[in-house]
Amino acid sequence: MRNFKSHFVFSRAQRNGIFLLVLVIVGLQCLCFYLDFSSSSMHENEYSVNFQSYTNEVDSLRHVKQVDKPKIYPFNPNFITDYKGSILGMSNKEIDRLLAFRKENKWINSAKQFQDVTHISDSLLNTMVPFFKFPEWAVKSKPKKEVNYESSSTTKTYAQKLDLNTATSQQLQKVNGIGKVLSERIVKYRNGFIGGFIADVQLQDVYGLTPEVIERITNEFTVKTPRRIQKVALNIATVENLVTIQHIDYDLAYQIVEQRQLREGYESLDELTKVKGFPINKIEIIKLYLSLD
Repeated sequence: MRNFKSHFVFSRAQRNGIFLLVLVIVGLQCLCFYLDFSSSSMHENEYSVNFQSYTNEVDSLRHVKQVDKPKIYPFNPNFITDYKGSILGMSNKEIDRLLAFRKENKWINSAKQFQDVTHISDSLLNTMVPFFKFPEWAVKSKPKKEVNYESSSTTKTYAQKLDLNTATSQQLQKVNGIGKVLSERIVKYRNGFIGGFIADVQLQDVYGLTPEVIERITNEFTVKTPRRIQKVALNIATVENLVTIQHIDYDLAYQIVEQRQLREGYESLDELTKVKGFPINKIEIIKLYLSLD
């Protein structure tokens, strides 16, 4: 039994080895701890720097956007260009409708008429209306009186009235509210049609004529020699037929044909006012070119 050797009895060299091993293990653990902490801190700092850089870039872009946004000044909607329209938020179709309307030498006199022509949404119209600036004669309720005119307060008979299709600029200037500019504009618009006006109602398309002035004109003049036209049969007309009519574009023509199919034909021309996007204020002019036959 005296020769039995305990496993817990170590020599001096063994104890030194064990102590050294413990020191190495403790040192490695400390080293790993500090390395992990340093690495985590570095990643944290890097994330903070990247986030701050991203925030600064976003703020910079937002500032540039605010600076580059063009300032809108009051304007006459009759002279909106493609570029101006895009800035205001109009679509290409809406701009094209306006340009086509103006190309016919017709003018817009109110915000409602602008929407009727372009078919823009109510929300977009509300953002644009504050910047609309029409000429004074277009917004005043009463036109300026001309110095030289002859007008009668009594309604003339058909025989007493002059033919609107042959009236001269000088004759038109005798009407209260018609000066040189408006009289020449009426003659120019009339002569744009081969054969002149079809009916008195077409005066509504002459830019600058208010309902009051038109009433005075038709008290002195009326269409006695109307232009002859071939009316379009509404219930069999194609889209191509309909777009030849004033105030009807392709979009409206498609809507008219679609409604005709749903209704199985129109029974009255006035039913057109139920078509989506139809310019109700132009119904009497459009009816001049249509028939139900």
